[in-house]
Amino acid sequence: MKIHKIIFLGFVFLLSFGFSENYARFSGSFLRMGTSARSIAMGSAFTAEMDYGFAAYHNPAWTAFQTEKQVGFNYQNLSLDRRLATSSFSAPLPPTAGIGVAWLSAGVTEIQGRNSTGEKTAIMRTSEDAFIVTFSQRIKPWLAVGANFKILRNQLPSNEENLQGSGLGFDIGLLIKPGEGKTIGLMIQDMSASYQWNTGDVYDEGRPYKDSFPTLYRIGTSFNMPNILVVADIGFITDHESFMDVLPRAGIEYNLYESFYLRSGYGNNRISIGMGMDYTLFKSQDSRLDYAFSLEAAGQMGFILSYAFIF
Repeated sequence: MKIHKIIFLGFVFLLSFGFSENYARFSGSFLRMGTSARSIAMGSAFTAEMDYGFAAYHNPAWTAFQTEKQVGFNYQNLSLDRRLATSSFSAPLPPTAGIGVAWLSAGVTEIQGRNSTGEKTAIMRTSEDAFIVTFSQRIKPWLAVGANFKILRNQLPSNEENLQGSGLGFDIGLLIKPGEGKTIGLMIQDMSASYQWNTGDVYDEGRPYKDSFPTLYRIGTSFNMPNILVVADIGFITDHESFMDVLPRAGIEYNLYESFYLRSGYGNNRISIGMGMDYTLFKSQDSRLDYAFSLEAAGQMGFILSYAFIF
């Protein structure tokens, strides 16, 4: 590995421990957690790396470089009864474009409801959902641009009735391939994204309320070498007026034996490890099964399982 790659990766890791990464307190955090077990095991640092089965999530421009259709399914079992599920489909649109659709659903289950006197009522659950439509265009053989259009929904339970918020959001991504095994990615995530609430249906003095998402500006790179893949990116969170936080992430994948991979990374305030394998279902290496384990700063654990199919 060349010395500038080592310096860059070391710089990202130093940043990782130098900032608090309190991203979870901002709205829409489920959209910044990562999708597949492969990406999460590598710190979710996939701004410049293809996430097989979930190509558009980290950078919508990736669908323009696809040569085959991809479908992916992912489930994250997190602490405190949290869960995050993802389904995704993407395909090339000849000669130089790509399209995709995806659904992300996060929530908390087994919430014990209580009335004003403390008596137990129904078991409730929360949910946040994002429906994503992707389009991308390859401008040059080494350059592509893409966009995600998001329909957002948030449902909060109460003993009387559910309170629902909804809204729209956008992502814009750019990919540059300067040379063999090297990729540079740029991404603006959650532009103009927000939830629109109306609490008048629940509270006597309720009113319309807009809950804006922070916008995340990311730049990343990937280096694909024999048996080793190194990825890193850094994101800057803003509230559209001022800087709020920084999200540095990095990871590595090692091809241990033929189609078996080991992975490790740091990102989104958690350390992760994982493994995966490619195997043949209908044609050579058309399926991928991945697993990841993550440990958050507060000692909370997560388990992620993903399946991707290429056809």
